[in-house]
Amino acid sequence: MTPAEQSGAAAAGAPERPPLPVKLVIAGGFGVGKTTAVGSISEIEPLTTEASITEVAAEVDDLSHTPRKTTTTVAMDFGRITVDPTLTLYLFGTPGQERFGFMWDDIVEGAVGALVVVDTRRLDDCYAAVDYFEHRGIPFAVGVNAFDGHVEHALDEVRWALDVSAGVPVVVFDARERGSVRDALLEVLQLALARSEARP
Repeated sequence: MTPAEQSGAAAAGAPERPPLPVKLVIAGGFGVGKTTAVGSISEIEPLTTEASITEVAAEVDDLSHTPRKTTTTVAMDFGRITVDPTLTLYLFGTPGQERFGFMWDDIVEGAVGALVVVDTRRLDDCYAAVDYFEHRGIPFAVGVNAFDGHVEHALDEVRWALDVSAGVPVVVFDARERGSVRDALLEVLQLALARSEARP
């Protein structure tokens, strides 16, 4: 057996490297579509911590734009998607209500980036998530969820309203559509990769 053949045989017998695990966070305000996004793309049954919205909670959380919403995330959502044989994304969705904000630091730890989901009908609910990732220097993209197939404002207007820099991608996506969620998450991955390559 020639050296080349021996090398090929060794390579063929070598165990395949497991895919690189990458943690991404899907964040945003109450009822913007985080749980839906995780559920749409996860290749496993997503782990959710949904609880029924009680009358007391309904008085605290604004349900005017989500009248059919009967449950809410009280800890986190979790899903997984294999991008290719070398890369697996682990998705962590944050709770949207301010009263659960104390969990964010633990959920976000180790994440390479985040998708901040936005509902253009109530941009005020999204400022906290944008501020969170800006202040921690974590790469993020803004995903404008197209409720009922459309958005209320142009992307330039959303960028201006959220006061995010030109380096932050602002994209429209549909949290119900697997391919659309994938494309939004790839924006985050590309941003995180560019940030990593720019480091000395």
